[in-house]
Amino acid sequence: MGRYVVGVDFGTLSGRAVVVDVADGAERGSAVHAYRRGVLADRLPDGPALPPDWALQDPEDHREVLRTAVPAAVRAAGVDPAEVIGIGLDATSCTVLPTMADGTPLAELPELRDRPHAWPKLWKHHAAQRQADRINALAAERGEPWLARYGGRVSAEWQLAKALEVLEDDPAVFRRAERWIETADWLVWQLCGRPTRNVSAAGFKGLRQDGRYPAPDFLAALHPELPDLLPKVDGPLVESGARAGALTAEASGWTGLPAGVAVAAGAIDAHVTAAAARSVEPGRMLAVLGTSTCLIMNSDACHEVPGVCGVVEGGVTARGWGYEAGQSGVGDIFAWYVERALPGSYADEARRRGVSPYELLDARAADQPVGGHGLLALDWHSGNRSVLMDHELSGVLVGLTLATRPEEIWRALLEATAFGARTVVEAFTAAGVPVDELTAAGGLTANRLLLRIYADVLRRPLHVLDAAHPAALGAAIHAAVAAGAYPDVEAASAAMGARHRETWRPDPARAAAYDDLYAEYRALHDHFGRGGTDVLHRLRALRNRAHHTPGAC
Repeated sequence: MGRYVVGVDFGTLSGRAVVVDVADGAERGSAVHAYRRGVLADRLPDGPALPPDWALQDPEDHREVLRTAVPAAVRAAGVDPAEVIGIGLDATSCTVLPTMADGTPLAELPELRDRPHAWPKLWKHHAAQRQADRINALAAERGEPWLARYGGRVSAEWQLAKALEVLEDDPAVFRRAERWIETADWLVWQLCGRPTRNVSAAGFKGLRQDGRYPAPDFLAALHPELPDLLPKVDGPLVESGARAGALTAEASGWTGLPAGVAVAAGAIDAHVTAAAARSVEPGRMLAVLGTSTCLIMNSDACHEVPGVCGVVEGGVTARGWGYEAGQSGVGDIFAWYVERALPGSYADEARRRGVSPYELLDARAADQPVGGHGLLALDWHSGNRSVLMDHELSGVLVGLTLATRPEEIWRALLEATAFGARTVVEAFTAAGVPVDELTAAGGLTANRLLLRIYADVLRRPLHVLDAAHPAALGAAIHAAVAAGAYPDVEAASAAMGARHRETWRPDPARAAAYDDLYAEYRALHDHFGRGGTDVLHRLRALRNRAHHTPGAC
């Protein structure tokens, strides 16, 4: 048997491929390919402008990763492609696209190229909040049993809200679509020529519980044509790590891998990262810190956790109950501040010192005493995924004075994301799902100040994963299972998962000070997010009305 597997991670802005050894998960080579289009948030390519809260992608960007990053990673590894026994992939979720029956994206049909709803909707497309609100209201009114599995609220990021948005705003596109599919499943289709649905996305993002999707009569109560969605999302379900098919000759030409090698079921990026982090055993929570944050864990039992993004049987690994929660904006918030709000003098100083603006801000903020800036922020610049599940909330910063410095705002933003994570961990523990161990992975683990703050705020040791491309490694681990090298994801994770780079332990004095600041965060969180005031929703409505008013300036 060959010695290697390939894992491919399709992120928000780029895709990355790794070649790893089946025996121990050691990375032999990797390559990254930045998407040419990136995130389409302002307008379509050569097409119309997009409204606020839109985020689309170009499927050709994803294909290009298969054509460039995969063969480049194999070359970098210096291995014989004939020794590769499988390929696995993951993608951001819920990132969905409408296609024809043969898998052709509607966005690639000439007559639909300028129709925004024909394009793949990225996970952070939040324009379907009004549809999500109606789904939630109807499900609560009818007492739908599946609603509690999602913490009591369905997200605007998920499959049903986005599909209803298409149906209501551009019914011709909805009717033209013959498939409505997660990007990860679509990419697996491109590789093996067989459409499949991964259990994780079907459950977490498609509301599939106890063997079924929401009932046709429920969908019809939302819109008479919405039951037509069911055959569009149906398809052979494939468990985590299972074989979806074999690499086709065409996909072999793209990737340079032998035709016939195993193709693993598609997967959600954060979920495969749990395998890379050896965090698939009950009680081990993984925090994937990136543009957003996903918090993933397994349990032996099903518990209803208020505000959780979902609990799905077989949702992370084939055995056990998988849990997901998260924050819609983390790294995106930090990037927003540096790109949109940082004074020019700070950018100039960073250039003079030969460091990034992020490093400069960290250095200036590192020695501040906890609470010394007098600031408090809510990390809702992209809405709130957990525990409020409301993407029409927005960021808040209080305590500003004329003496406030940029690095103080910076630290308040870092702290806000840690406070948001603590609300999630507390929700899990209160619901009877203990968090015994916490591991961090993702691009933001390079920020040592952020890690220190998280350990102090969460009052837990924080293990940091030692992997350059953890999601791609997780996808490779799934490929090893699909190829038959291991019996299940748990066994493959134990053998191939990455080690801890370091562990951050909370400082008792700082942790106590953060308890006081967190209490104020919770008061602010509940005031703006749980009905103390509706001002954030009213501001959002005024903004949207202004953008849709002809002649508005």
